[in-house]
Order: sequence, then C-alpha cells, then structure tokens
Amino acid sequence: MKHRLLLTLVLYLVLGVAAWAQTRSVSGRVTAAGDGSGLPGVTVLERGTTNGTSTDSNGNFSLTVQEGASLVISSIGFTTQTVAVAGQSNITVRLQSSETLLAETVVVGYGSQAKADLTGAITQVSAKEIQNTPVPTFEQALQGKAAGVFVENTGGKLGQAVKVRIRGTSSVSGGNQPLYVIDGIPIISEDQSTTSAATNPIADLNPNDIESISILKDASATAIYGSRGSNGVMLITTKHGRKGKTNFNLGVQYGTSEPTNYREFLNAKEYVELVSEAAANENERDPSFDYVAYTNVRLRRWSAGNDDYKTGAVDTDWQKEVLQKNPYSQYDLSASGGDEKTRFYLSGGYSDQKGILISNRFQKMTSRFNIEHTATDKLTLGVNLSLARTKNHRLDNDNSFGTPMQIVALSPITPVIDPRTQLLSGALDLATGLPNTLYPVYYNPLLSVENASNETTVYRALGNVFAQYQILKGLSFRTEEGIDFLDQNEEYYSGRLTARNTDFTSNGNAQSNYSQNLRFTTNNFFTYRFTANEVHSLEAVAGMAYEGRTYRANSVSGQQFPSDAYKNIASAGLINAGSSSESASSLLSYFGRANYAFDSKYLVTLSARVDGSSRFGVNNQYGFFPAASLGWVVTEEAFLQDQEVLSFLKPRVSYGKTGNQGFGDFSSRSLFGAGSYGSLPTQRPIQIGNPDLKWELTTQIDAGLEFGFINNRISGEVDVYQKKSDQLALNVNLPGTTGFTRQLQNLGKMENKGVEFALNTQNLVGNFTWTTNFNASYNKNKVINLNGQVIEGGYINRAVEGQPIGVFYTVEYAGVDPENGDALYYLNTPNADGSLNRGTTPDYNAAERVVVGNPNPKWTGGVTNTFGFKGLDLGFTFQGVFGNKVYNGAGQYMSASASNGFDNQTKDQLKRWQKPGDITDVPQARLFEGNGVANSTRYLSDASYVRLKQVTLGYNLPTAWSKKAGMERVRLYFTGVNLLTFTDYEGWDPEVNTDYLAGNIGQGNDFYSTPQARTYTWGINIGF
Repeated sequence: MKHRLLLTLVLYLVLGVAAWAQTRSVSGRVTAAGDGSGLPGVTVLERGTTNGTSTDSNGNFSLTVQEGASLVISSIGFTTQTVAVAGQSNITVRLQSSETLLAETVVVGYGSQAKADLTGAITQVSAKEIQNTPVPTFEQALQGKAAGVFVENTGGKLGQAVKVRIRGTSSVSGGNQPLYVIDGIPIISEDQSTTSAATNPIADLNPNDIESISILKDASATAIYGSRGSNGVMLITTKHGRKGKTNFNLGVQYGTSEPTNYREFLNAKEYVELVSEAAANENERDPSFDYVAYTNVRLRRWSAGNDDYKTGAVDTDWQKEVLQKNPYSQYDLSASGGDEKTRFYLSGGYSDQKGILISNRFQKMTSRFNIEHTATDKLTLGVNLSLARTKNHRLDNDNSFGTPMQIVALSPITPVIDPRTQLLSGALDLATGLPNTLYPVYYNPLLSVENASNETTVYRALGNVFAQYQILKGLSFRTEEGIDFLDQNEEYYSGRLTARNTDFTSNGNAQSNYSQNLRFTTNNFFTYRFTANEVHSLEAVAGMAYEGRTYRANSVSGQQFPSDAYKNIASAGLINAGSSSESASSLLSYFGRANYAFDSKYLVTLSARVDGSSRFGVNNQYGFFPAASLGWVVTEEAFLQDQEVLSFLKPRVSYGKTGNQGFGDFSSRSLFGAGSYGSLPTQRPIQIGNPDLKWELTTQIDAGLEFGFINNRISGEVDVYQKKSDQLALNVNLPGTTGFTRQLQNLGKMENKGVEFALNTQNLVGNFTWTTNFNASYNKNKVINLNGQVIEGGYINRAVEGQPIGVFYTVEYAGVDPENGDALYYLNTPNADGSLNRGTTPDYNAAERVVVGNPNPKWTGGVTNTFGFKGLDLGFTFQGVFGNKVYNGAGQYMSASASNGFDNQTKDQLKRWQKPGDITDVPQARLFEGNGVANSTRYLSDASYVRLKQVTLGYNLPTAWSKKAGMERVRLYFTGVNLLTFTDYEGWDPEVNTDYLAGNIGQGNDFYSTPQARTYTWGINIGF
C-alpha cells in the first residue's frame, strides 16, 4: 500500500502530469458486508490511473478524481469492487468477504506468508470473530470456530482453567496445552494456583486488543518452536496503528448472566416420603436397629427442631439460593493512528463479571500501548506493551463442602433462616453458642458468603521492544527483547461461622500465598527475501532465541483471630505453617525456515530448530526438530487456466518432529531436601536423577487439500493427520533397594489420528448477504506403551495400553432385580471359551471392571452463519461435541435412591423399585445400605451436545446520521452466549471437568460442578 502511494507521487513528479481540467473531491466509507464495520487499510484507486489512497482505521477515505471516474476498491480477504463516481461526493462501499484469496496474509512462526504459499496446516481466526464476546478469556470465544481445536471449560466458575487440545492429547504426565505466543514472545500460560483447581493466566489478555490468531497444527508449522511444539502453537497478534488521522473507538457492553440449566431435586414432601421409606425398608432387613425412629429424630432436627417436615410448611429450593442471575459490564477505549514515521495503538479496558454462582466474580483492568517508528529508511523501532490487573473472587474447589453447589445436598425441609435464632441455618447452636455442627445435615455454604473470602489478585506486565534493520535489498535483521512478569497474591480467610467446614477450628483461619513468575525472552533473526524472473521466490529465516524463567513463591497461614474484623496473617494468634520455594529454567535455541516457490505453483518449506533446555538430562542437553512440507497450486497450471469453476486447488503434505518439555524444572536431577530431626537441621535425598531424560518426541505427518470454486465463493480445506508421540516421560517404579520408589524416564508411546474439514461459502452476495463457515474434526487417541503400567486418575479413569487416555474403567451396571429391588451388575468374568460372562450379580465385588466409555470426544465442530442487509447484520454459531461420556462422581450421593445417607435426591430417584415386579433402573431405597451406589456405569452418561454458542444482532447507523452527531460510526448490537443446549446428559451441563480432578487422565468427571453461564449483553461501539 505504501509502495502504491510512493509510486503515485514519483510518477506525478517525473512525468509532470498536468492538473486535471475538471476534478471532483470524493469521500466515503468502506465497510464489511457481514457486520457493517469499517475496514481499515483498504486501497481506493481511481481506475486507469495511479491516483489512490487507503482508508483509515474506521474505513473512511477522501480522494480527488476526474469527472466521470470510477473507483477500484480492494483489500486482502475481500472481493474487489469497481464503483462509478457518477457525480457523487459521498460513497459507501460494502466489500464481500473472500475467504481464500491467494494474497491473504497468515501469521507464521517468526514471520508471515501469503495463504496461497502455505504448505502447513494453519487456521487463522480474525478479530471480528472473537471481539465483544462476553467471556472472561479469548479461548472460550474460539469454541466451534477452528477445525482441530477442542476447547472445554472445566465448569461455570469464572477465571478457572480452560482446556485446549490441538489435535488431541499428546502426553500422559506432561503438559498438553498449546504454546501461546503474543507478538512474537512466548508467554506464561501454566496454572499458577496453589489449590487443585487450576486458574487461567491467559485471562489477563483483553480479547478486544487482538488483531488475529494463527493456530499452528502440523509439524511443518510448529517445528520452528521445537521442544514446545507438540501440542500446537497459538500465535496472537495484537492491534497496531496505521497511517492516518487519530481515531478513537469506544465500546460499552452491559448484560446479565444466568445458569444454562437447573436440575430437579425433591421437594419437602417427596424428600420426607423417600427417606422414610428407605428407613422402613432397612428396618425390615435389619430389625436389630429402629431406623424409622432414628430417621424421625433427624427429620425433626433438620426441620429446625419442629414438626414442619410433616406438613411441608417449609420447602426450600437450595439450588436457587446459590445459582443466580448476575450482571456483566465491559468498557473499552482505544486510540490509533500515525504518520509516515510513527504509528501507534493505545487502549484501555475494564470488565466486571459476577458469576452465576454466588460470591464468584472476575474483574479485569487492561491497558496496551503498541508503537512503531520508522527511524530511517532502513531502521524501524517499536514497543508492544500491556499491563493488566485481574481480581478473581474465587470459590472453594468442587469437592469442598464450602463450594456453593454442594448446598443441593441439604434437606428441603430446612429453612434458609433458622426460626430459633433468626440467623442462617447452621450459624448458631443455642446449646453451645458456637456454629452448629449437627444442623443442617451438612455445612451450609451460605455461611461462607459473608464469613469467608478467597481472592486472587494478579498484576501482569507483558511486552517487548524490537528493532528491525534493512541490511541489504531483501535482507533484514530483527531483534526482540521480551518480558512477561506475573505477580500473584492469593488471600484466603474463613471466619468463625465456617468452623464446621474448616476442621472445626474456631476463631478463624487465614492463608496468604504469594508468587512471582518472570520470563525473559530474546529473539534475534535474519530474514532474506529473493525473487528472480517472477518465477523463483525464496524466503529464508535464521536466528537464535534465549529464554530464562524464574519462579519464587512463599506461603504462610494462621489461626485464632481476635474477631472476623481481622483477616491479615499479622493478626493471627497462631502462625501454624509457612513455606517458600524457588525454581528456574532456561532455553537456548537456534532456528531456521526456508520457503521456496517456483512459478507460484510448486512450493517447498523446510524448517528446523535446535533446543537446549535446562530441563533435559546432561546426556541429552540438545534436541533437533526438523520438518518439511510440499505444496502444489494446481490451478496455476496452464491446463486449468481456461475454466471458471475451479478457482483454487492446492494439495500439500508435511512431515516433521516436534517436542514437549512440559515437565518439572529439575526432573532430570538428583535432589536433596532440607528438614529437621527434633531440633537439628537435616537434609536427605528426595529424588533420584536421570541424566538421560529428554524431551517427549512427536512425529507428525499431514496431508491436506485446499480448494475453491466459483471465484472462491465456495472454499475450504481437508486434512488427514497422524501424530505419534514417543519418549513420553513416565514415573517408573524402582526397586525399594534403591532408596527411591520412582524415577522419571522416557518410555511411553501414544498416537492420535484424525481428519479435519473446513468449508466456507458465500451463499448470497449483493445488498443481502449470507455466508456460512463450517468445520468438523475427528480425532482418535490411543495409548500405545506405558511400560506395562496402569495409571489411575479421576474416579474411574485410567491410562492403559491399547485404549484412549483417561478411558473409563469400572463395573457395568445392569439395572434392578425386579423381584427384590437389588442393584445388579454384569459379571464380565471370562468364560472358558474366552468370551465374557454377561450374567448378572447383586454382589458388586463379584463383577469385573471393564472399559465402559471414553471422555475424549470423537467429533467436534461448529457452524457459523452470517447475514447482512445494508446496516443490519445477524450472526450465529452452533458448536457440537460428540462421542464422549461424563462420569457423575456426585451421583452416589444425589442420585442414590436415599441409600447413602440423608442428602436430597434428584427427581428421577422417585422411580425407585417398591414392590416385586417393578421394572426400573433405580434400586430399592435402603437407608445406609448403599444399594447400587458404588462406582459403576449407573452414573456414566453420554455427554454429546449441540449448543447455540453465540448469536449477534447488530445495526450500523448510516454514516450521515453518525456524522451529524459528530461521530464517524456507531454500531449497536446484542450478543447472546450459550443460549440453547441440546443434550441427553443428565447433569447440570455436559461441558464439564470437575476442577479438583482435572488432568491428563482425570477427564470427563462431574462433581457438583457449576454449569456454564447463559449471557446476554447489549453494546455500542462508537468511532470518532
């Protein structure tokens, strides 16, 4: 674009073009046909001349042209239009999207390439696909948008970790999250939480600052990131300024969130009836104890010491006490612009989201400053910097009685307010004056709302400075120095009224955890571009990188506070624990890539990286990760030049090796630990070293086909891949004579095979537009070798050879014996002929455990339709996940036919067996006998779902109206997230992975986990 403007000026001066006899000044605005937003950087050229300009950040332009002229409007990613001026002084042009134009630029590792020249599997997501989405973190906005990328929330708690898998799980005990790179700098994305419920450091990033996201999937694309490329790479490019006047943009959103689902639990009458029946049944089976009398005493106790339970006078829906509607708000203000020398982008943002679960809240303040300065004709300098502060009002882990969701276990006959004290039920025992330990049935989580706090505050500085120097024609050198500084403080306090939930410790408990994570990065690389005779094109990148990371943390806890007004550790009467830790790692790398194209038809890409990591053993200090790929643009061949149906066809294939070093900093080393013996200081060996420890290695082959038809109105791509992961790091059992029980060794093997399909269609063009973007992905995971080990996880998950990772392995539930109401199980014992005995037994211990399901989805995908008519636009996305199962670990309490205690039950337990001949899958209610409550497929459900993930309806005010109000543009819109969910899953939400068990193996578990939020927002974007 700059070259076109420079060429215009040179020709004007050299040729001495005379001033036109009659000219006209034309201004206007170029917008996207889909959502009507202004398009920056669009080239506006007077047809047949070199007279042109480009649009500013709001899509506005101004140009002087000859009378009767026509304007040629063009931009990468859009179909070029020619518009006749015809005496007009103000023109509005709506460009149609062209998804696979050959000149579309895609960000790759240490550079960018035209999409037509790519030989690797890369999906690029633009800013408009994720901006203004009311979610705490941008990964959630990617759901259903990219083939081969599976995004899953652990639950509906705000600020919690988000599971992202690119082409499946590649490691058993190492990291499986992708590498995140922002503006060229790899960032800290690992969990920083001190509890088993992981948090998400990526939530610090403001999605509205993102320009584009490139998702690197195959080895050709990721090998340049070497020992961290096995799980895929997300390259995030933030917004930058463009030449032109300073433009301001203001965005405001308000909305509300509510639960996507409420479960049905027993009301007071049903509860009393069921538990009384369970007691009577147990009396018949065991007359040595009067279960009926025992139950009546407790029903009266949990009815606040009265007989209201007999009449149903109190009927509390505890679920509605903690799952609520709550507000959402977000504010963004940015300024961008610049001149020939300096371009800048400056933004600030604030969001405040109260969770659907009481006391959960996530607040975020962000700022970003990106500046680029052309110091000389050869030297360009720049800074990319963001500062953020987040405050996460967290909740107890899912397995804690203090988490609000566990309130559903309380009896519906218990009032919220105890009539004897006029306080929350459980707040006071009249006999002792202390919090009540016998009423209600369990600890009342509402006591934690006002009497406990759990806040995590993060301050983060992330950015880099760079200099790029043009050494010779085609040869440049770039150096980048980046820093990622994450400062986190976790403050927890539980007051006197929470004693029942904190091991009955009175007078308050407090804990303070502080951590500081610092990563320094430098990238230094040469880029060489060469073309010859318009036939040969070469781009080569070569350089080195270094990363150093340090982590420091300390923790202290105290008890016995004078009152709940004192919450800091300094006020504790007893400092009962304290610790500190420090860790560090470093990475030295050399990398290179070469892209060659012959006649724009035959494409070759070679890349490689050498990584030396402090995490590797001394015998394997450096690893080498090469990749190669080929592509053929068939439509550039002469034999396809005279047809108009096939617009683009490019088969490609890639092969390469990448690594994973997502294990501990000192896993290869022999370690000692300090301690004490009585009052004497001591040290002892705590880990046996492994000098041969090295990276986990993934070898991947990919075959893809990119296509376009009818001037690319129909376009897409198909990929088939195989990923073989070898040298997986596993803790291997050692003989006890060594003095150690385990050693980390590279022994495991795993495989992922899959198919990805993406299709983009422009169904209607013109004043009324309609586009469709569809993607679907199939992935099959298989553990090949674990050195004979079986690794357990979750409730019934395991990693076992020959099965997908995390496969469910348990006893198979066979329903209910219609004669006596016993829970039955399939024996699944081996017969003499090798087959399985499918007979049933009421003896749980007589049944064999077998593989019963897979927590990993077979298919994932999404479809987005976008409609536009003049200033009005409508877009909606459906997301689908198919073929996975979820195990409800809380089923043995909440769906136990009153056989496992006095927890309230789900409504379906009313279908229990009651008399001989009853056909049902709910066993007879037998108090405390646990009839059918052991781990089995009784609590395993299909968790496939289709979700209306997002709907956006927007209206762009006509430019004439906006300008009358002194604004360049005004857009009004409504956005809804998670509006509808279609599923057979019996729990709150099929998208779940309970926070305290989530891991590589412990997948697909539900334990009082919070459902996803349904969010509605109304917003306005103003440009001026």
